[in-house]
Amino acid sequence: MLIAALVGAAAGIGVGAGVAASIHAHDTTTIKFSPNTSVFRRMNNVQAVLARVLPSVVAIQAFGPSCTSGSLSGATQFEKGTGMILTRSGAILTNDHVIANATQIRVTLYGQKTAYPATLVGTDPTYDVALLQVHGPTTLRAVSLGDSSPIRVGDDVLAIGNALALSQSTPSVTEGIISAEGRSIKAGGDDCAGTESLNGLLQTQAAINSGNSGGPLVNSAGQVIGMNTAAATSTAGNAPTQNVGFAIPIGTIKSLLSGLTKGGETGAPKAFLGVEVVSVTPAERASWGLTATSGALVVGVFPGAPATLAGIGVGDVIISFAGHAITTDVSLTVAVRTAHPGERVTVELYRRRTLMTISLVLGAKPAPEAGTS
Repeated sequence: MLIAALVGAAAGIGVGAGVAASIHAHDTTTIKFSPNTSVFRRMNNVQAVLARVLPSVVAIQAFGPSCTSGSLSGATQFEKGTGMILTRSGAILTNDHVIANATQIRVTLYGQKTAYPATLVGTDPTYDVALLQVHGPTTLRAVSLGDSSPIRVGDDVLAIGNALALSQSTPSVTEGIISAEGRSIKAGGDDCAGTESLNGLLQTQAAINSGNSGGPLVNSAGQVIGMNTAAATSTAGNAPTQNVGFAIPIGTIKSLLSGLTKGGETGAPKAFLGVEVVSVTPAERASWGLTATSGALVVGVFPGAPATLAGIGVGDVIISFAGHAITTDVSLTVAVRTAHPGERVTVELYRRRTLMTISLVLGAKPAPEAGTS
């Protein structure tokens, strides 16, 4: 309001002065306009960029035991995502959270209907990066990896991926700009992926949706400068979040490729409790005769795991872990992910009607076996 008032006052003074004084030709100022010399990298030919990149983008389907139902119960979980072909022989880059806990991975190439089997080569959960090998097709077309260091806020980018799994063979494309650099986020969902902290990310205005994870973020030259990984969502009571997506810079990914190629899991080890759980619901309470009205019901334990060694068994209901209140199966998964291998924690649980407190030392999560398919 103050700015508007000052502008209005200046206009009034200008009109008064114009009326009171005569206008002379030598008071006229000529301004010369020059062509736009912006240094931002613009997407002049989107179709040409897509022709270069699309053949190297694949859709990924990952199947595995549902950690919200317990693998011992036979329930399965389906994850959809995207991948980028790194080599002509079929090495594929994607997000770790796309294939985490998967026992079967399928890959569909651009423009094709056949879903080929793929195996896990290596993964780094700390950076949310995984390397796969697809089996069947030969002489594939690899993406061109660019350089993320010269990126500037305002540069045009395209985000490509299997958005909402609308089509396995024809990826979705969104256009936008780099909105910011060096972002740090805590990402997670309502499934067994839990939460993860990621740093040094690129923020983009190009829309990123479920299924885009693992897909390329490309520049105006058709080079991959990042891997689409997360998107901001609205929280209750807030205005809808629009076009706030995040990508891992390709420079970070390049530094991890050597370790991923060697196989297994790299990065910081994850804590391991060794239980399979479901949320306590009215149906579960009636079926198991439970006293607890909420918590994580143990439906399976792993032989030799910290939970097993500490005496936790099937039918126990965990209501607290390391000081964190546990109300659902997912809240236990998240709490365990925030802990560290070798850390001593206290677990509170109900065994039928008895409230018990158990102290145990967490182990390290077993690394996924190379060749998991």
